[in-house]
Amino acid sequence: MVNGKPLKALSSITLNVKEREFAAIVGPSGAGKTTVLNIIAGLEKPSQGEARVLGLDVNASNEHSLSAFRSANIGFIFQSYNLVSTLTAEENVELMMELAGWSDSGRNEKLTAELISMVGLTDRAKHLPAQLSGGEQQRVAIARAIANDPPLILADEPTGNLDQKTGLEIVKLLARLKGEKGKTLVVTTHDDRIVEMADVIFPLENGSLGSIDRPARVRN
Repeated sequence: MVNGKPLKALSSITLNVKEREFAAIVGPSGAGKTTVLNIIAGLEKPSQGEARVLGLDVNASNEHSLSAFRSANIGFIFQSYNLVSTLTAEENVELMMELAGWSDSGRNEKLTAELISMVGLTDRAKHLPAQLSGGEQQRVAIARAIANDPPLILADEPTGNLDQKTGLEIVKLLARLKGEKGKTLVVTTHDDRIVEMADVIFPLENGSLGSIDRPARVRN
């Protein structure tokens, strides 16, 4: 509400992302990019229209159903990392498996080691977030996002807090999530390197979705 009047974050948008597609949502701050991700995740519901994600009708689902859906199907990567400060890198990753109900501790430990290795942090696995650089924390966050093998990854400005070189490392890891892991990615970004890598680009400004630009190149 602004001055007693409802404020529209988004207005009459249509967003279709295909399985195993890399979608980049671009636009200035305040355009509504994070709101789009929140709706996809079921953290917010549209006041009008329909949001359907992996076959689930977000509007028709209650909070319990949405929470269970997120745990099983969506991995999150945040600009601010959102790691648990009292857990080590490997513990942050393994926590997602426990939250998903994976009770085989031996299997979880083995998979955690594989994911930590994938993001290049084997020698930092037992460090707390405060002992890691920003880029290292974001790499832990990426490993955590795919810990329970969700088909959909949502990333909100994943390189926004990183320098140029470290940001490039994260861009390469995102590419691996699609190419090697077969994930569907929806990423909000100001980073031209991520936009260049995307299969489909959604320009968003003042709550309105612009034209869809599909770069003419071979996709993985």
